[in-house]
Amino acid sequence: MPMPDPNSLDTRNRNRRMLLAIALLFLGSFVLAGALRFSGWRPQGLKNKGELLQPPTDLRGVALQLADGTAYPWSPTERRWRILAVPSADCRERCDKLARDLDIVWQALGHTRDHADVLWAGTVPASAPKTSTPRAVGPVDVLKVRLPRADVPNDAVVYVIDPNGFVVLRYAPGFDPADLRMDLSRLLKLQ
Repeated sequence: MPMPDPNSLDTRNRNRRMLLAIALLFLGSFVLAGALRFSGWRPQGLKNKGELLQPPTDLRGVALQLADGTAYPWSPTERRWRILAVPSADCRERCDKLARDLDIVWQALGHTRDHADVLWAGTVPASAPKTSTPRAVGPVDVLKVRLPRADVPNDAVVYVIDPNGFVVLRYAPGFDPADLRMDLSRLLKLQ
């Protein structure tokens, strides 16, 4: 049986088509990935559940104080994330439920909960669980002015603040606490 001539026209065309097909497969995946990326599509498991604030609100200039009057420092070197609840003045039973939900979220963080603080703008509800030790911080008026859409009647808004003092996520009233836990778990893994 004679060997095919490598210089024959049919062999050369077949090899070129094979090379072109390989190049299309290789480069086509990059083009498809780029098209998906720039169209805004993301896999469901990679999307954050809270509202991503663009641009993030800068709270570094706000000198937070605890209820006893001592300063609450930002301390970015500690890599501490904050969950900040901002209730309305007439928030009662909803705030009690929110305090319990935030405690459950904090406990569900497991060993990483030492890198998260639960803060409450104003007075912490008396019924709040003591395990997460929510800290009352102020000045409430300054926080409500600086935070986007913070004043919701009869309810509370929750924010996630990064270790540097930037507000990155907002959770509207009635959010699912599991969404907050999932987002915080991802953020704490980044440390």
